Amino acid sequence: MPHALYAQALALYHAGQLNQAELALGTLLSQHPQHVDALQLMAIICYQSERIVDATAYYRRALHCQPNNNETRQALGHCLMQSGNQAQHLAQFAQAALCFTEALSLQPKDAMDLAALHYNLGNAQRELGQASDAAQHYRAALQYDPNDADTHNNLGNVQRELGQLDLAIQSYQRALSLKPKLHHAQVHLAHQKQHVCDWQGLPEQIAAIRQLVATGAPAQISPFAFLAMPGTTAAEQKRCADLWVAQRYRALIAHGQSRPFQHRHSGQKKLKIAYLSADFRLHPLAFLITELIEQHDRSGYEIHAYSYGPNDQSTARARLEKAFDQFHDIRHVSDMAAAKQINDDGIDILLDLSGFTQTSRTGIVALKPAAIHVNWLGFPGSMGMLTQDKALFDYLLTDAFITPADSAPDYAEKLVFLPCYQANDSQRPLANPPSRASCHLADGAFVYCCFNQTFKITPELFAVWMRLLKAQSNSVLWLLACNPWAKQNLIKAALAQGVAADRLIFAPRVSIAEHLARHVHADLFLDTQPYNAHTTCSDALWMGLPVLSCVGSTFSARVAGSLLSAVGLNEMITDNLADYENTAHYYAKNPQALLALKQKLNANKTRSALFKPADFARELEARYQTMWQSHLSSA
Repeated sequence: MPHALYAQALALYHAGQLNQAELALGTLLSQHPQHVDALQLMAIICYQSERIVDATAYYRRALHCQPNNNETRQALGHCLMQSGNQAQHLAQFAQAALCFTEALSLQPKDAMDLAALHYNLGNAQRELGQASDAAQHYRAALQYDPNDADTHNNLGNVQRELGQLDLAIQSYQRALSLKPKLHHAQVHLAHQKQHVCDWQGLPEQIAAIRQLVATGAPAQISPFAFLAMPGTTAAEQKRCADLWVAQRYRALIAHGQSRPFQHRHSGQKKLKIAYLSADFRLHPLAFLITELIEQHDRSGYEIHAYSYGPNDQSTARARLEKAFDQFHDIRHVSDMAAAKQINDDGIDILLDLSGFTQTSRTGIVALKPAAIHVNWLGFPGSMGMLTQDKALFDYLLTDAFITPADSAPDYAEKLVFLPCYQANDSQRPLANPPSRASCHLADGAFVYCCFNQTFKITPELFAVWMRLLKAQSNSVLWLLACNPWAKQNLIKAALAQGVAADRLIFAPRVSIAEHLARHVHADLFLDTQPYNAHTTCSDALWMGLPVLSCVGSTFSARVAGSLLSAVGLNEMITDNLADYENTAHYYAKNPQALLALKQKLNANKTRSALFKPADFARELEARYQTMWQSHLSSA
């Protein structure tokens, strides 16, 4: 009887009749609950139907019946990884790592089995934040199977996270030599080459990535990396986000649709506003929003934080925890559990402040736990469509400079305009200024600076900078020392353009208080494009340092222009590199004009909404009320 039922179920499975096969297996397992083959086949059917939780349960039952079945143990590990990826639940990854470790302890003989086990264990460890251990297992996998492109790619990922950018680039190149259509490796390679300022062949690589987005190829093209690729338009960036959301959240969306959340407003006067982020810590975000959170009107609003990043035990973290009415640490719960908590807490408006960054848990938003969902600060662009007729976010907080009215079609979200997009903390910590000598800046030198990350520097922009240095013999360019390979490549590029290496000064990473203090020695901040200075622009303006920007058409290319407009320095906003170069040259040659510009900035900044968090809070709350009234009228 068991054999006949199993044979019937197997035949139905091979015929593609999964529902009928599952019914036959259900009958069999009701009579013989320890039938291992039936449990395994049921798990396979559930997995193929994207019912990962059910598949995991059947594999667990099968392993309980046959504890030494290594094939089942590996399959269970795969399911745990899949469910962990869907739910961002660390416990799932930890259990998967244990499965793969136990499978290795049984010492399989086959080289391909060993390669797969080391590869999968590395994947689990990476998700657990154990990058060094993951790298070790990827290397072990490559000893058994040196031609596996995915292993080379994933080794590159952890090398990148460990700061070994040169090795990461080599790993991505090796992956692509083995599998040229490994599209996510193409993106990783291009973006890391941007980080190290290796521009050779980069235009062709970016053109190929843009073509993948244009054709809708089933590729994991990181929307954040895509923002920084020169030439991309806002429409392309939205399409990239659409593709990313469709692939990354498909299974989670399906799971959420089977258990949709119903929002129930408490009926009280206060709206419940929540901010979702990985960066409630010593991070640039803290120097944008902390005072805003403190200034929210508690008579009309209850303010929550949902934090899924580490507690760095800093004073910035402590201040943020105190600023919110309720601070929820959701780091160790799944996306579904976090969404349920947000829903149970009756949150009316949920703002995601991290966007598509590496640690993003935007899957929580994909489950739609609140009445209204808002994209702000973390991702400077559209975050795409969740389904064909529903955006991932209802609204994007912006301003009229960043997103002119005619740009609305390039955004999935409804645009909500603030007087100025960016909030700021007027209580930034500030150290005593260092000496010029300690910054390696000569007395009397005219100091151009750019403290943006090096991935934002393009060869066209760098050529402008080099011409400025050659035009002003006593000038230097003060840059942030992001990584040693960028420093080497930038010096090499300067020498090739006839500029001595000592004209480039590299500022080491220091505390935010020390970093702000050293701005006093700079004369003019040269912005990057097409990805502007954002927080770095506000830092400079706060310290009285004028910023010169060249704006473009995308969100990330217009933020610095927005900030300059907010402090009344419209003369520092250009829209082409020729005007950008001429303006920089003018102020370097005319110290009185530069002094007048600095005086204007210092007078304006104290009056600007950019640095008045209490006023910003009132403006933001007015937008919340508009969103809420719109929600009520459409309910």
